[in-house]
Amino acid sequence: MDSTPPQPDLDWCHDAVQGVSRTFAVTVDVLEEPMSSQICLGYLLCRVADTVEDAGHIPPPAQVELLEQYDAALDPERARTMADFREAVDEWLPAPDSRSDDWQVVGNAETVWATFREQPEPVQTAILPPVREMIDGMALFIDRYATRGGLRIQDRAELDEYCYYAAGTVGILITNLLTRGEISEAREKTLYNSAEEFGLLLQLVNVSKDVYDDFTEENNVYLPAAWLTEEGVEQNAVIAQRNRGAVAKVIRRTAAHARSYLDEAGRYLEAMPLVHGNTVAAWLVPYLLCVGTLREVEQRPADAVTDRDLKVSRAEVFAVIDAARGANQDSISELRQRIAQEPYHKVVQQ
Repeated sequence: MDSTPPQPDLDWCHDAVQGVSRTFAVTVDVLEEPMSSQICLGYLLCRVADTVEDAGHIPPPAQVELLEQYDAALDPERARTMADFREAVDEWLPAPDSRSDDWQVVGNAETVWATFREQPEPVQTAILPPVREMIDGMALFIDRYATRGGLRIQDRAELDEYCYYAAGTVGILITNLLTRGEISEAREKTLYNSAEEFGLLLQLVNVSKDVYDDFTEENNVYLPAAWLTEEGVEQNAVIAQRNRGAVAKVIRRTAAHARSYLDEAGRYLEAMPLVHGNTVAAWLVPYLLCVGTLREVEQRPADAVTDRDLKVSRAEVFAVIDAARGANQDSISELRQRIAQEPYHKVVQQ
């Protein structure tokens, strides 16, 4: 490894987001500065942990140790550095010419960190606690299921607990950034009361639609064992063809659970202040794509246990982005209702 400390490179970080998440790339693109760069860097810090958590080729004890080292590197008061984490993760990195975009971010964690450390102290203070809480939660779940080699969520309470660590913490991160400066006590209370639900919505939608990929690529089953048992299905047989009808019922149930957070998530969007470069479109796009994805899951839940693509179409994504760019906080409810009924690009055509 090169002993020269990596230098801050904000342009590289913005390019990296484009490769690791289509949805967050849109969010970063439609935010204005300085929020665009702040969310970009916060997301990349989260993505390093998420990639380690999802790495099926790393034994669970080693995953936990790597996450603990990464957490220590994020703590300015501890002796561990990001270079220490980078050295520890080096043996698990794919070869440079075969690294995915996610692993490119892990391999360049020092660049992300150096760029992040150039942000003002209040920004760092807003971002680091929820990122570290996410890391602690990921390590907790990996350790909990270490003997199984993959996560096996047991009931709804544990599903919500996992989704909080994976995405509810991101809602807190966003809210920490938005509540810097002057803001009424009532508005701040509304934001923090609904921030977790905004994150839970996004994660539960992923749980509903990604059953096949989660099992085949990561050996994880997030559909609760209690719900599957009610339908006569064991978690290790979640993608078996004979169980598709039964599992489809559980997927619909999970989607309904996600849908229960739509109202609170909508209130979050309506209450968020448009300060520090924040825009309605940045968060309205992922919210509306959740609505559209839940519509698709409801119509064809069995596709979630196959390798078929259970997403909204590219045409609808572009139509949603266009609508969000021209929307305001008063139009959130109407857009949600339209997209829940049919693909939005068809609504536009009509």
